Amino acid sequence: MEVISNVANAFIGLFNAGGEQFMSWVTGIIPLVVCLMTAVNAVIGFIGTDRVERFCQKITKYTILRYTLLPILADIFLTNPAQYTFGRFVKEEHKAAFYDASVSFCHPITGLFPHANAGELFVYTGIASGLQELGLSVGGLAVRYFIVGVIVILIRGILCEKIFAALSK
Repeated sequence: MEVISNVANAFIGLFNAGGEQFMSWVTGIIPLVVCLMTAVNAVIGFIGTDRVERFCQKITKYTILRYTLLPILADIFLTNPAQYTFGRFVKEEHKAAFYDASVSFCHPITGLFPHANAGELFVYTGIASGLQELGLSVGGLAVRYFIVGVIVILIRGILCEKIFAALSK
């Protein structure tokens, strides 16, 4: 009977821990995400949707900007999964590479812009909590994730573009 009681207590303890984690999100990360989404939408509203779209069309001419700046802007302004709609600004032969770059940036952006892909926050917050327990800075982690993410999406975009071109022949 004691074994059954211990199993039951452990089972309920799992849900108690989940509830505590959820409450920490309700009082911490969720208000942050809502404020960031509001701010991003306000910036788009101030700049103007037409201007944002014209700018995005102009930068797709350049490979480096097509696979760095465009996915970054898409992730920040539209968040996942709406970010993929920025693919309409690239030529047909670049769409697969843009998608690859954009989807690859979903996780690295969450440290600085958690609203961009809230579904990935559990990974980042898990790693960040380990650093916090060690007394290390979470800001440095966020910046490093972002920088490495930009490098990776550029490499992936260029490689995917070349692979697509080869397979298209």
